[in-house]
Amino acid sequence: MHGSYLTSMPSSSLSLSSGSVVVSLRALLPSASFVDCADICVTSIQSDSRLCKPGDIFAVISGTRQHAEKFIPEALKNGAKAVLTGRPLTGLQVPQCIVNDVRKAYALVCSELAGSPSQQLQTVGVTGTNGKTTVSWLVRAILQSTQRKTGLLGTVEYHDSVSSRPAPLTTPDAQELSHLFSEMVKNNATHAVMEVSSHALDQSRLAGTELSVGVITNVTQDHFDYHQNMDNYAACKSKIIQHVKRDGTVVLNLDDPVCHSFLSNVNESKTLLTYAIENVADVTASQLQESDKQSKFEILYNGSRAPVITNLIGTHNISNCLAAAAVCLVLGLSLTEIAEGISNLGSVPGRMEQVNCGQTFSVLIDYAHTDDALRHAIRSAKQVCDRRVICVFGAGGDRDSSKRGLLGLAGSEADLAIITSDNPRSEDPEQIMQAIATGFSETGVTPELIVDRKEAIYRALEIACERDLVLIAGKGHECEQIIGDCKIPFSDRLVVENYFGNLHSRKSDKIPA
Repeated sequence: MHGSYLTSMPSSSLSLSSGSVVVSLRALLPSASFVDCADICVTSIQSDSRLCKPGDIFAVISGTRQHAEKFIPEALKNGAKAVLTGRPLTGLQVPQCIVNDVRKAYALVCSELAGSPSQQLQTVGVTGTNGKTTVSWLVRAILQSTQRKTGLLGTVEYHDSVSSRPAPLTTPDAQELSHLFSEMVKNNATHAVMEVSSHALDQSRLAGTELSVGVITNVTQDHFDYHQNMDNYAACKSKIIQHVKRDGTVVLNLDDPVCHSFLSNVNESKTLLTYAIENVADVTASQLQESDKQSKFEILYNGSRAPVITNLIGTHNISNCLAAAAVCLVLGLSLTEIAEGISNLGSVPGRMEQVNCGQTFSVLIDYAHTDDALRHAIRSAKQVCDRRVICVFGAGGDRDSSKRGLLGLAGSEADLAIITSDNPRSEDPEQIMQAIATGFSETGVTPELIVDRKEAIYRALEIACERDLVLIAGKGHECEQIIGDCKIPFSDRLVVENYFGNLHSRKSDKIPA
């Protein structure tokens, strides 16, 4: 269905001399029905009633807590001339366009009004439970190292290829997404790389987006508070394949069993490229050498090979490098260019990020907040550390509670584990910590529980000895802690730096003048 909508797009809009675009909903959405009109011509659309202006169409999109129909009067008061809705509504004095999927229709209209900008870029979409951010940053680094101007949308930032700002969502709302793609086009970018969340796929935010390459890194348990179970979650992740254009490429990780099951989802109109470390695939790695400062390996593809040195730590990050390499091979780069581009990326914020303050042990900050990601991070840490791995971690409140014991089980693989808070939101952090601790019950490992995250990090740094490794997991690049309804400034990295800064100050105070 997505493809049929795209093919109808060119005849559905008209550019006016003023530069604005008029979109015919009948032409763009041929299966739609209309009330009190034969067609609706749109120049602007809003899903937030507060933002409606005279002449807008209001998209009736309900959230998880409130039904959007209650906001129609406000939208009309603000000047909306029509509504886009999932069912005919009685008592309205304005035209209605009725569609089966309002979110999808909204995304298509947003893209069309912006001039379908994703089709003017080589657009790469990366989804997966873990690795989205690192793969996206790697792809951008490789492309930019070969003078290809590239935009980036993801968990850390939105970058239109000229300027950036912090990202409120991993994948923007459909309207913001089209706007950002449009800005990239205006900035003469040729490529865009975006992280694609399962929520975005489920909510059809990409309905107006055409991908040249779609990547699935892995699928392990996460977001069951939203998707309910693994089958729903995996099915949602696989939807990215539908957004890859007919002659585009799907990239899959064959070391992941769920990705392996998606092979049959790739039809003959699209190209398939695979990568793996443990299994046979198109893009693979050999000669792996890992330390607490860098990783070395060779990328192998189609009989050719290229050596890589990267500051990214851990076998899982070598897998991420292979995913990025596969994408860039599709985009026409050579293995040598790819290897150089990977080496040019110093680090990814909050992804096995090193904090060096002159201490005699290693400190890594990582975003790992699923049991699979935490397990990989701890195992990678143990592989490059010849002494103890001390792990500080927690679990977010008002999120998938079923994974808390699993997080505990993963955390038990550390030599010393400290459970703490991580965005408890409306929940009691003590109860969250106790739920995590159940995962330790049959492991023989006894964790420490320290509810204050700063105190927990300080405790880990205080007990660390020479050549130990402290892994602080869960928040990564984040700069705030969410407690109740309050967002409090908080950075794991700054806490570490402040600890060592205060420690050095105390030592200096003891030195006689």
